[in-house]
Amino acid sequence: MNRLATESSPYLRQHADNPVDWQPWGEAAFAEARERGVPLLLSVGYSTCHWCHVMAHESFEDTVTAAFMNGHFVNVKVDREERPDVDAVYMAATQAMTGQGGWPMTVFLTPDAEPFYAGTYFPPRDGPGLPSFMRVMASVVNAWDTDREKITANAQALSAHVREASGPRPAEGDLPADFLERGVANLRRVHDAVQGGFGGAPKFPAPTTLDFLLTRVEGRSMALRTLRRMGHGGIYDQLGGGFHRYSVDAQWRVPHFEKMLYDNAQLARTLLRAYQVSGDAEFARLACETLAYLEREMLHGGGGFYSAQDADTGGVEGLTFTWTPDEVRAVLGEGEDAALLLNHLGITDEGNFLDPHRPEHGRRSVPFLATSVADLAALHADSEERIGMHLAGLKNRLHAARQNRDQPGTDDKVLTSWNGLALAAFADAARILQEPHYLEIARRNADFIRAELRLPDGTLRHTWGGGQAKVEGLLEDHALYALGLVALFQAGGDTAHLNWARELWDVVRRDFWNDDAGVFMASGGRAETLLTRQAPGFDSAVLSDNAAAALLALWMDRYYALPDAEEMARRTVQSFRADMLAASGGFGGLWGVAAFLAAPHSEVAIIGTPDERRELEAVAAEISLPFTALTFTEAGGDLPVLQDRPGGGQAYVCLGRACDLPTSDAAQFRRQLEELAKGTG
Repeated sequence: MNRLATESSPYLRQHADNPVDWQPWGEAAFAEARERGVPLLLSVGYSTCHWCHVMAHESFEDTVTAAFMNGHFVNVKVDREERPDVDAVYMAATQAMTGQGGWPMTVFLTPDAEPFYAGTYFPPRDGPGLPSFMRVMASVVNAWDTDREKITANAQALSAHVREASGPRPAEGDLPADFLERGVANLRRVHDAVQGGFGGAPKFPAPTTLDFLLTRVEGRSMALRTLRRMGHGGIYDQLGGGFHRYSVDAQWRVPHFEKMLYDNAQLARTLLRAYQVSGDAEFARLACETLAYLEREMLHGGGGFYSAQDADTGGVEGLTFTWTPDEVRAVLGEGEDAALLLNHLGITDEGNFLDPHRPEHGRRSVPFLATSVADLAALHADSEERIGMHLAGLKNRLHAARQNRDQPGTDDKVLTSWNGLALAAFADAARILQEPHYLEIARRNADFIRAELRLPDGTLRHTWGGGQAKVEGLLEDHALYALGLVALFQAGGDTAHLNWARELWDVVRRDFWNDDAGVFMASGGRAETLLTRQAPGFDSAVLSDNAAAALLALWMDRYYALPDAEEMARRTVQSFRADMLAASGGFGGLWGVAAFLAAPHSEVAIIGTPDERRELEAVAAEISLPFTALTFTEAGGDLPVLQDRPGGGQAYVCLGRACDLPTSDAAQFRRQLEELAKGTG
């Protein structure tokens, strides 16, 4: 066993029995490299990464390859989810050198942590246009031994480029009047008007972009179309609920099978917002099934959520999730039930998926909605309701049988930032669907994070596993978890949760705000020195650090009227204005911040006992108010929205710091909220 055996990251422990002398990222590795006079080989991946597993099996488990690595390098393994700050820096370097990025990522560093050569997956043997891993390493060693001065100079130049490209940029002045319209227009140019989504294959869910579009009347159709097509496709687990990471085709039918907490948490919340703006119960169903998946398979007994589930089962991609017609008939029998479900889910002898690395398993089918319930009802001269209920029962039987198969591995580390996304999703579900069970899960999560990942000084740790919290908390942890707490306050009315969000905002402002540049930095003043500190505004798969922090600033302004909080959010958007206008996607979070900034201040407070509030809260749950400070509580308090306002089941609706007369009448309250929704965009 190497030095990864005692790590809390499941990904690192997966490599603990490699013959490679791996060690975790840290000063000890760089000290050893300086002492030996050798470069570092940095390998970055994550536990559910298919090609990471492939390279590990081909190269890191090979004794000859490992002996070469051990003799010529200090070998460092990094879990990109555990150390996103390290991953981001060297991904920027990899992209600068190669024009592309991805995982596994392989970077060669000087003992001063400066990169000089990089790539992603390297095969065990030379291939067309791709040298073998051994050939790459031998070339690096030869250059290091014979031309170290040139390598050092190139590494310094590349490091300077990464620092400059990653650093903050000055704000560009006021936003143009048509800023939001131009953002929607950019997305419309790349929107697939038939299949939904943006661009061609592969297609990613892009929940932050969908969230922004749902706030714009002119953009909602794009978001709703995308969510419907995704819900019909194989990217959505038609049997077990929840979304796979992305679709390899433009029709959303064949996914890359890993399931990520961040995708499912963000998409559940997006679906709930789609349900509010459209009234389509299909979106609520998809949200509930996704949350049920998270509760069933991703929830730790103490209340934290796990990170991810693997794409592979026993080394075969998608084996758990794919079917042949004979496998379906073995569960449902040879009669009409099997034929009905095969037709509905598009499961055929030809199949639509083959793992190219394990072709012996043959072509199999990823279930998707090939034939609608309406068409099946017409074909069988039956009602849609009866056909739909019967299909639901058949899918439950198939899912129960699937649970008896070998299951993909689960990465059981708990990440604070991603738990913030899950907290927000369950809290929104409790409020919008008026379901107390979701609120209980959200409260347990907050209790878990507070007990296990909050330090006495109020800062958070980034990751928890095996009973230990590790890694100094990043901006994403403090900002995303605080946003989850805001959602929990809006659902449950406990001001302790909102006050905790304010405490985290104080950390964000103190440790991560760069006032000179007008942006938030991803990492704070950790003891170890990274190559550079980044200020990300691009969302990738998760709401970007700067978008999350700016949204938190706006909520703190709306609830506490904190000085300069709104201005910090405005400066952040101004700093990224040129990038936002030039891009056709990837800035949905900051576009959402811009929409929030453009909306007038608005407040809704319902004050009274739970029984007195119940009918009024049910009305509020039906109407989308994404930029309104919602407060549902039993009595007044220190918040400005609660001061001098008696309870007794009274609802207060305010727009632009002007308030309607309070009401306890549900019909009148509905009219007020509908007018408020029009006034806030």
